[in-house]
Amino acid sequence: MMNLDYQLLKLNQQIHPNISLRTVGEIPVIVLEHAVGKAAIALQGAQLLSWQPHFAQHDVIWLSDSEPFKQGTAIRGGVPVCYPWFGRHGEPMHGYARVSMWQLSTWQVDEEAVSLTFCLFDEQHLVQAKLQMTFSEQCRLRFTHYGVTPAEVALHTYYNVGDITQTTLFGLPDAAFNNAAQKDVSVPSPLLLTGAFDGIFSAEQHITHIDDKAQNRIVEVEHINASDIVVWNPWENTPSQMRPEGYQTMICVETARIRHKLVQKEAMEAVIRLQR
Repeated sequence: MMNLDYQLLKLNQQIHPNISLRTVGEIPVIVLEHAVGKAAIALQGAQLLSWQPHFAQHDVIWLSDSEPFKQGTAIRGGVPVCYPWFGRHGEPMHGYARVSMWQLSTWQVDEEAVSLTFCLFDEQHLVQAKLQMTFSEQCRLRFTHYGVTPAEVALHTYYNVGDITQTTLFGLPDAAFNNAAQKDVSVPSPLLLTGAFDGIFSAEQHITHIDDKAQNRIVEVEHINASDIVVWNPWENTPSQMRPEGYQTMICVETARIRHKLVQKEAMEAVIRLQR
């Protein structure tokens, strides 16, 4: 897992005493340094790369330490925004939003919270999607779809864990759609992974707990107005831009609308809390 040292990133512009525009490789990155904690968001994909609340010893978000940060190439780790489709429902895989440049449209800094809003524009310069990130004691990601055509979306969040073999997921149903086998399967609940897993769960239970025993912490993920929760770990079948051992310290728990698409002006949220 990569640890971003914000101060070593090239400074392009100090937007506010707590907000700066920096560069990682070829990617412009918004960096937040505030009393509530630290965060970094790539303008490519409006992709949250790092979030560490002030009381946390480790970053909540996992980022590949072999990521080259090249424009036009999807970033491995963080919170990729899969939109306006998920998986292989179109080209490129998981949609074009994660390889498109977004714009920081508004920001607000208070003593107890910071809010940043990113917009994705279409070819006619109309807003297609908006992603508002609010950082306080928790991290709230609110995605709003503005396109005319209903769309799929998944906040493909990579969580940093100490050891995947000591990480248990609580609050998931006991059945999932297995993407590899393309069929519904029974799944243990609570879920402790022992190999590669790629499953879509119903989001009727709105809260998932990630019990990270190796780091002695629990991450709570609340899925608001979601229809699906996707859980993924490639195990030893590691994809590009990820070291062979990278799977050992990450787990993806994604807040999604796949089976029930978002309609125009509809929003979905993921709220991430690190229990103290």
